[in-house]
Amino acid sequence: MRRKKVAISVGDLNGIGIQLALENHDIISKEVEALYCIDRTMLEQAANKLKLPIPADFKTIENIAPAFKIDAGSVSKESGAYAYASFVKAVELARNKEVDAITTLPIHKKAWELAGIEYKGHTDALRDFFDAEAIMMLGSPNMYVALFTEHIPLKDIAGSINEKDLTRFLIDFYQTAKPNKKVGVLGLNPHAGDDGVLGNEEVIIQKSIDNAHQTLGKEVFTSPLVPDVAFTPRVRANYTHYVAMYHDQGLAPLKALYFDEGINVSLNLPILRTSVDHGTAFDIAYKDVKLSSLSYINAVKYIVNN
Repeated sequence: MRRKKVAISVGDLNGIGIQLALENHDIISKEVEALYCIDRTMLEQAANKLKLPIPADFKTIENIAPAFKIDAGSVSKESGAYAYASFVKAVELARNKEVDAITTLPIHKKAWELAGIEYKGHTDALRDFFDAEAIMMLGSPNMYVALFTEHIPLKDIAGSINEKDLTRFLIDFYQTAKPNKKVGVLGLNPHAGDDGVLGNEEVIIQKSIDNAHQTLGKEVFTSPLVPDVAFTPRVRANYTHYVAMYHDQGLAPLKALYFDEGINVSLNLPILRTSVDHGTAFDIAYKDVKLSSLSYINAVKYIVNN
Protein backbone atom coordinates (compact mmCIF):
# COMPACT_ATOMS: atom_id res chain seq x y z
CA MET A 1 0.00 0.00 0.00
CA ARG A 2 1.26 3.47 -0.93
CA ARG A 3 2.65 5.44 1.97
CA LYS A 4 1.09 8.86 2.34
CA LYS A 5 3.27 11.88 1.61
CA VAL A 6 3.56 14.35 4.47
CA ALA A 7 5.17 17.78 4.41
CA ILE A 8 6.74 18.60 7.77
CA SER A 9 7.26 22.23 8.69
CA VAL A 10 10.24 22.41 11.02
CA GLY A 11 9.01 25.06 13.43
CA ASP A 12 11.36 27.42 15.25
CA LEU A 13 14.91 26.26 14.60
CA ASN A 14 16.05 27.75 17.91
CA GLY A 15 13.85 25.15 19.62
CA ILE A 16 13.54 21.36 19.77
CA GLY A 17 11.60 20.71 16.56
CA ILE A 18 14.52 19.88 14.32
CA GLN A 19 15.94 17.51 16.93
CA LEU A 20 12.61 15.65 16.94
CA ALA A 21 12.69 15.47 13.14
CA LEU A 22 16.23 14.11 12.96
CA GLU A 23 15.97 11.67 15.84
CA ASN A 24 12.67 10.17 14.68
CA HIS A 25 13.15 10.08 10.93
CA ASP A 26 13.68 6.31 10.87
CA ILE A 27 10.40 5.76 12.72
CA ILE A 28 8.47 8.34 10.71
CA SER A 29 9.76 7.11 7.35
CA LYS A 30 8.30 3.67 8.02
CA GLU A 31 4.86 5.28 8.35
CA VAL A 32 4.93 7.99 5.65
CA GLU A 33 7.08 9.54 2.96
CA ALA A 34 8.30 12.68 4.71
CA LEU A 35 9.33 15.89 3.00
CA TYR A 36 10.94 18.37 5.38
CA CYS A 37 10.45 22.07 4.73
CA ILE A 38 14.01 23.08 5.53
CA ASP A 39 16.93 23.78 3.22
CA ARG A 40 20.21 21.92 3.37
CA THR A 41 22.21 24.84 4.77
CA MET A 42 20.00 25.24 7.84
CA LEU A 43 19.64 21.48 8.26
CA GLU A 44 23.41 20.97 8.32
CA GLN A 45 23.87 23.82 10.78
CA ALA A 46 21.26 22.35 13.14
CA ALA A 47 22.58 18.81 12.80
CA ASN A 48 26.14 19.92 13.53
CA LYS A 49 24.98 21.88 16.56
CA LEU A 50 23.05 18.84 17.79
CA LYS A 51 25.89 16.45 16.85
CA LEU A 52 23.35 14.28 15.02
CA PRO A 53 23.78 12.55 11.66
CA ILE A 54 21.52 13.48 8.77
CA PRO A 55 19.76 10.36 7.41
CA ALA A 56 20.56 9.65 3.78
CA ASP A 57 16.88 9.74 2.78
CA PHE A 58 16.06 12.96 4.68
CA LYS A 59 14.35 14.92 1.88
CA THR A 60 14.58 18.72 2.05
CA ILE A 61 13.50 21.75 0.03
CA GLU A 62 15.71 24.63 -1.03
CA ASN A 63 14.95 28.35 -0.89
CA ILE A 64 12.69 28.31 2.14
CA ALA A 65 13.84 31.64 3.65
CA PRO A 66 17.07 33.52 4.37
CA ALA A 67 19.61 31.53 6.37
CA PHE A 68 20.47 32.70 9.88
CA LYS A 69 22.67 31.63 12.77
CA ILE A 70 20.82 29.29 15.12
CA ASP A 71 20.84 30.65 18.67
CA ALA A 72 19.48 27.93 20.93
CA GLY A 73 16.62 29.07 23.14
CA SER A 74 16.53 32.57 21.68
CA VAL A 75 13.42 34.39 20.47
CA SER A 76 14.33 36.09 17.21
CA LYS A 77 12.67 37.55 14.15
CA GLU A 78 14.96 35.48 11.92
CA SER A 79 13.86 32.18 13.43
CA GLY A 80 10.26 33.36 13.41
CA ALA A 81 10.45 34.26 9.73
CA TYR A 82 12.00 30.91 8.85
CA ALA A 83 9.40 28.97 10.85
CA TYR A 84 6.58 30.81 9.10
CA ALA A 85 8.11 30.29 5.65
CA SER A 86 8.51 26.57 6.38
CA PHE A 87 4.84 26.37 7.36
CA VAL A 88 3.70 28.30 4.27
CA LYS A 89 5.68 25.94 2.03
CA ALA A 90 4.08 22.89 3.67
CA VAL A 91 0.60 24.37 3.16
CA GLU A 92 1.41 25.17 -0.46
CA LEU A 93 2.45 21.56 -1.07
CA ALA A 94 -0.80 20.28 0.46
CA ARG A 95 -2.94 22.80 -1.41
CA ASN A 96 -1.33 21.70 -4.68
CA LYS A 97 -1.90 18.01 -3.84
CA GLU A 98 1.85 17.34 -3.86
CA VAL A 99 1.49 15.87 -0.37
CA ASP A 100 -1.44 14.24 1.39
CA ALA A 101 -1.17 16.23 4.63
CA ILE A 102 1.12 18.37 6.77
CA THR A 103 2.56 18.01 10.25
CA THR A 104 3.84 21.10 12.02
CA LEU A 105 6.61 21.22 14.60
CA PRO A 106 6.42 23.90 17.31
CA ILE A 107 6.70 27.62 16.63
CA HIS A 108 7.22 30.50 19.04
CA LYS A 109 4.40 33.03 18.78
CA LYS A 110 6.57 35.96 19.88
CA ALA A 111 9.16 35.10 17.22
CA TRP A 112 6.39 35.23 14.60
CA GLU A 113 5.34 38.61 15.95
CA LEU A 114 8.92 39.91 15.79
CA ALA A 115 9.10 38.74 12.18
CA GLY A 116 6.01 40.79 11.36
CA ILE A 117 3.69 37.80 11.01
CA GLU A 118 0.11 38.89 11.69
CA TYR A 119 -1.13 35.50 12.90
CA LYS A 120 -0.97 34.22 16.48
CA GLY A 121 -0.35 30.66 15.33
CA HIS A 122 -0.91 27.94 12.76
CA THR A 123 -4.68 27.66 13.20
CA ASP A 124 -5.30 31.40 12.79
CA ALA A 125 -3.22 31.37 9.62
CA LEU A 126 -5.01 28.33 8.20
CA ARG A 127 -8.39 29.98 8.70
CA ASP A 128 -7.23 32.93 6.63
CA PHE A 129 -5.41 30.88 3.99
CA PHE A 130 -8.52 28.81 3.22
CA ASP A 131 -11.27 31.22 4.33
CA ALA A 132 -12.62 28.39 6.48
CA GLU A 133 -13.65 27.98 10.11
CA ALA A 134 -10.86 25.65 11.18
CA ILE A 135 -11.55 23.73 14.37
CA MET A 136 -8.79 23.10 16.90
CA MET A 137 -8.99 19.56 18.29
CA LEU A 138 -6.36 18.19 20.65
CA GLY A 139 -5.84 14.81 22.21
CA SER A 140 -4.79 11.23 21.69
CA PRO A 141 -6.62 8.09 20.55
CA ASN A 142 -7.97 7.73 24.10
CA MET A 143 -9.55 11.19 24.23
CA TYR A 144 -9.92 14.20 21.94
CA VAL A 145 -11.11 17.67 22.95
CA ALA A 146 -12.32 20.31 20.49
CA LEU A 147 -12.22 23.95 21.60
CA PHE A 148 -15.12 26.27 20.81
CA THR A 149 -13.14 29.33 21.90
CA GLU A 150 -9.36 29.25 21.82
CA HIS A 151 -6.84 31.98 22.56
CA ILE A 152 -9.04 34.67 24.05
CA PRO A 153 -9.10 36.18 27.54
CA LEU A 154 -11.19 34.36 30.12
CA LYS A 155 -13.34 37.45 30.67
CA ASP A 156 -14.50 37.35 27.03
CA ILE A 157 -15.61 33.71 26.91
CA ALA A 158 -19.21 33.96 28.14
CA GLY A 159 -19.96 36.73 25.67
CA SER A 160 -18.54 34.64 22.83
CA ILE A 161 -21.02 31.79 23.33
CA ASN A 162 -23.90 32.39 20.93
CA GLU A 163 -26.39 30.06 19.34
CA LYS A 164 -25.48 30.70 15.69
CA ASP A 165 -21.72 30.16 16.02
CA LEU A 166 -21.95 27.24 18.42
CA THR A 167 -24.53 25.47 16.23
CA ARG A 168 -22.26 25.79 13.20
CA PHE A 169 -19.26 24.66 15.23
CA LEU A 170 -21.00 21.52 16.49
CA ILE A 171 -22.18 20.52 13.02
CA ASP A 172 -18.77 21.12 11.43
CA PHE A 173 -17.02 19.28 14.24
CA TYR A 174 -19.18 16.19 13.99
CA GLN A 175 -18.93 16.01 10.21
CA THR A 176 -15.13 16.34 10.15
CA ALA A 177 -14.07 14.51 13.32
CA LYS A 178 -16.44 11.60 12.64
CA PRO A 179 -16.55 10.30 16.24
CA ASN A 180 -17.75 6.76 16.79
CA LYS A 181 -19.45 7.54 20.10
CA LYS A 182 -21.70 10.29 21.42
CA VAL A 183 -19.77 13.53 21.99
CA GLY A 184 -19.59 15.01 25.48
CA VAL A 185 -20.36 18.75 25.43
CA LEU A 186 -19.18 20.68 28.49
CA GLY A 187 -21.24 23.35 30.17
CA LEU A 188 -19.57 26.66 30.88
CA ASN A 189 -20.52 27.28 34.49
CA PRO A 190 -19.94 25.33 37.73
CA HIS A 191 -22.53 22.54 37.98
CA ALA A 192 -23.46 23.35 34.35
CA GLY A 193 -25.35 26.36 35.68
CA ASP A 194 -27.57 24.52 38.18
CA ASP A 195 -30.68 25.28 36.13
CA GLY A 196 -29.75 28.94 35.81
CA VAL A 197 -28.77 29.55 39.42
CA LEU A 198 -25.06 29.86 38.49
CA GLY A 199 -25.44 31.22 34.97
CA ASN A 200 -27.62 30.81 31.90
CA GLU A 201 -25.07 30.07 29.16
CA GLU A 202 -26.11 26.42 29.29
CA VAL A 203 -29.47 27.45 27.81
CA ILE A 204 -27.62 28.74 24.73
CA ILE A 205 -25.46 25.62 24.63
CA GLN A 206 -28.51 23.35 24.79
CA LYS A 207 -30.30 25.28 22.04
CA SER A 208 -27.22 24.94 19.86
CA ILE A 209 -27.10 21.20 20.53
CA ASP A 210 -30.80 20.88 19.60
CA ASN A 211 -30.20 22.84 16.39
CA ALA A 212 -27.27 20.62 15.45
CA HIS A 213 -29.31 17.48 16.07
CA GLN A 214 -32.07 18.81 13.84
CA THR A 215 -29.63 19.50 11.02
CA LEU A 216 -27.75 16.21 11.39
CA GLY A 217 -30.95 14.19 11.77
CA LYS A 218 -29.71 12.32 14.82
CA GLU A 219 -28.68 12.89 18.43
CA VAL A 220 -24.90 12.81 18.66
CA PHE A 221 -24.17 15.30 21.47
CA THR A 222 -24.89 15.16 25.17
CA SER A 223 -26.68 17.91 27.02
CA PRO A 224 -24.20 20.23 28.79
CA LEU A 225 -22.08 18.15 31.16
CA VAL A 226 -20.98 19.34 34.57
CA PRO A 227 -17.36 20.30 33.82
CA ASP A 228 -15.78 19.16 37.08
CA VAL A 229 -16.95 15.55 36.67
CA ALA A 230 -16.86 15.23 32.88
CA PHE A 231 -13.32 13.81 32.88
CA THR A 232 -13.62 11.44 35.83
CA PRO A 233 -12.93 7.79 34.90
CA ARG A 234 -16.57 6.72 35.17
CA VAL A 235 -17.84 9.49 32.88
CA ARG A 236 -14.83 9.43 30.54
CA ALA A 237 -15.46 5.78 29.75
CA ASN A 238 -18.52 6.87 27.74
CA TYR A 239 -16.76 9.24 25.35
CA THR A 240 -13.79 9.52 23.01
CA HIS A 241 -14.54 13.13 22.00
CA TYR A 242 -15.49 16.24 23.95
CA VAL A 243 -16.35 19.83 23.05
CA ALA A 244 -15.03 22.39 25.56
CA MET A 245 -16.24 25.96 25.76
CA TYR A 246 -12.77 27.38 26.38
CA HIS A 247 -9.08 26.56 26.19
CA ASP A 248 -8.11 25.56 29.73
CA GLN A 249 -11.44 23.86 30.43
CA GLY A 250 -10.56 21.21 27.88
CA LEU A 251 -6.78 21.22 27.87
CA ALA A 252 -6.06 21.15 31.59
CA PRO A 253 -7.62 17.68 32.07
CA LEU A 254 -6.34 16.48 28.70
CA LYS A 255 -2.74 17.35 29.49
CA ALA A 256 -3.01 16.00 33.01
CA LEU A 257 -4.03 12.65 31.54
CA TYR A 258 -2.18 12.45 28.21
CA PHE A 259 0.45 15.18 28.13
CA ASP A 260 3.28 13.31 26.40
CA GLU A 261 1.14 11.73 23.69
CA GLY A 262 -1.33 14.48 22.80
CA ILE A 263 -1.52 16.05 19.34
CA ASN A 264 -3.23 19.01 17.71
CA VAL A 265 -5.48 18.45 14.67
CA SER A 266 -6.96 21.18 12.47
CA LEU A 267 -10.42 20.07 11.33
CA ASN A 268 -12.87 21.54 8.82
CA LEU A 269 -10.22 22.47 6.26
CA PRO A 270 -9.58 21.29 2.68
CA ILE A 271 -6.23 19.92 3.90
CA LEU A 272 -5.33 17.75 6.87
CA ARG A 273 -2.93 19.30 9.35
CA THR A 274 -1.64 17.73 12.53
CA SER A 275 0.86 19.06 15.03
CA VAL A 276 2.67 18.25 18.20
CA ASP A 277 0.85 19.48 21.29
CA HIS A 278 3.82 21.14 22.96
CA GLY A 279 6.00 24.18 22.53
CA THR A 280 9.53 24.94 21.43
CA ALA A 281 11.06 23.98 24.80
CA PHE A 282 13.77 26.63 24.48
CA ASP A 283 15.09 25.71 27.93
CA ILE A 284 16.30 22.31 26.71
CA ALA A 285 16.99 23.02 23.03
CA TYR A 286 20.39 21.78 21.79
CA LYS A 287 21.35 20.60 25.29
CA ASP A 288 21.76 16.86 24.69
CA VAL A 289 18.49 16.16 26.49
CA LYS A 290 16.46 13.08 25.62
CA LEU A 291 13.15 14.27 24.17
CA SER A 292 9.75 12.64 24.41
CA SER A 293 8.72 11.84 20.84
CA LEU A 294 5.23 10.44 21.41
CA SER A 295 3.39 13.60 20.40
CA TYR A 296 5.32 13.93 17.14
CA ILE A 297 4.95 10.27 16.24
CA ASN A 298 1.24 10.30 17.08
CA ALA A 299 0.73 13.41 14.95
CA VAL A 300 2.09 11.56 11.94
CA LYS A 301 0.22 8.35 12.74
CA TYR A 302 -3.07 10.28 12.85
CA ILE A 303 -2.51 11.11 9.17
CA VAL A 304 -1.80 7.48 8.36
CA ASN A 305 -5.07 6.42 9.98
CA ASN A 306 -7.20 9.18 8.53
